[in-house]
Amino acid sequence: MTRMSSRAVAAAFLVLAVAWPLLASAQPAPSMPPPSLPAAAATNNSRLEKAYVALQALKRAITDDPKKLTKNWCGPDVCNYFGVYCAPAPDDPCQRTVAGVDLNHGDLAGTLPEELGLLSDLAVFHLNSNRFCGSLPESLRSLHLLHEIDVSNNQLSGPFPSQLLCLPNVQYVDIRFNNLCGEVPAAIFDKKIDALFINNNHFEFSLPDSFTNSTASVIVLANLPRVSGCLPSSIGDMAGTLNELILLNSGISSCIPPEIGKLDKLTVLDLSFNNIAGTLPDTIGNMRALEQLDVAHNQLAGEIPESICELPHLKNFTYSYNFFCGEPHRCLEVPRIDDRQNCIAGRPDQRAGEQCISFLHQPRVHCDAHGCIAPPSPPPPPPPVHAPPPPVY
Repeated sequence: MTRMSSRAVAAAFLVLAVAWPLLASAQPAPSMPPPSLPAAAATNNSRLEKAYVALQALKRAITDDPKKLTKNWCGPDVCNYFGVYCAPAPDDPCQRTVAGVDLNHGDLAGTLPEELGLLSDLAVFHLNSNRFCGSLPESLRSLHLLHEIDVSNNQLSGPFPSQLLCLPNVQYVDIRFNNLCGEVPAAIFDKKIDALFINNNHFEFSLPDSFTNSTASVIVLANLPRVSGCLPSSIGDMAGTLNELILLNSGISSCIPPEIGKLDKLTVLDLSFNNIAGTLPDTIGNMRALEQLDVAHNQLAGEIPESICELPHLKNFTYSYNFFCGEPHRCLEVPRIDDRQNCIAGRPDQRAGEQCISFLHQPRVHCDAHGCIAPPSPPPPPPPVHAPPPPVY
């Protein structure tokens, strides 16, 4: 997901006067703060008075500010605080209000106070790459105009922040690289959001049926080894919006359903470091936008379909550490491939022959109607043993 430039950020906040919900992500530039109210005027604005309470509570909750980002957080003129951005209120253009808080990469330590819920007009909340701990405040559920929340790369803990489910306008959710744990509510995949990053936490859940209801363009569930479940055949229902799907190292045991070929807008598909078995469906050759495909470190076998290697935009195809036994010559023309540690005759750095033979003698993988790996059929029972007739005397 591409971030806006600092100049585009300033323009976005000016647009708020007309189209508040269209606010997009922003990296603030200290040299280009939006115009602020005089201190005297700020005290006559109830929105800014509440913002003052909220931001002062945040300042008190910060225990370490090595870059002195909040040094000028003094007095009621909150629109002049570093990292705080004001814009005309969506329901009253004559009043200004706090529309964004962006303290990314501040190395700030502390907790997030409940008073943040007073920032009722907040559209952008960026705190990534800091050292905030504890949980997200419950009061965030009142931020009904919030468009984007990024609290990634912190030390947040506790369960999945269910407050996010209450935000009707949120489009960008980034909570990756924290210490969050427990279940991920299935309802998050029903929300009309554009990007969902929950990777590198300690969540433990199974891919719900609602997974394919998501309208997101980017979904990253990487490095969540306690995830379970299967890639459902309904994955093709995500074709209208899905652009990147990254499920690497997510504990998934599954086949790859042929319906995945319906994802004709997908540019990145990463299923590596899982327990995916069976074969690569040749329907992947229908994914004409695909640029990167990674299925390494799985239990895939059979031959690589030539249709995949003929994809017009494919730049990186990684299928190492599987048990593929053949690849078309066309695959060697992909700009970057990695076919190591398979069972492909004539290619360098392949598995030992004994490994390949042992794998081929295992029961063939079958997938059930849900895309899950079906348990192997039990061996047939031995024929009944008939006792010999008793001797006749």
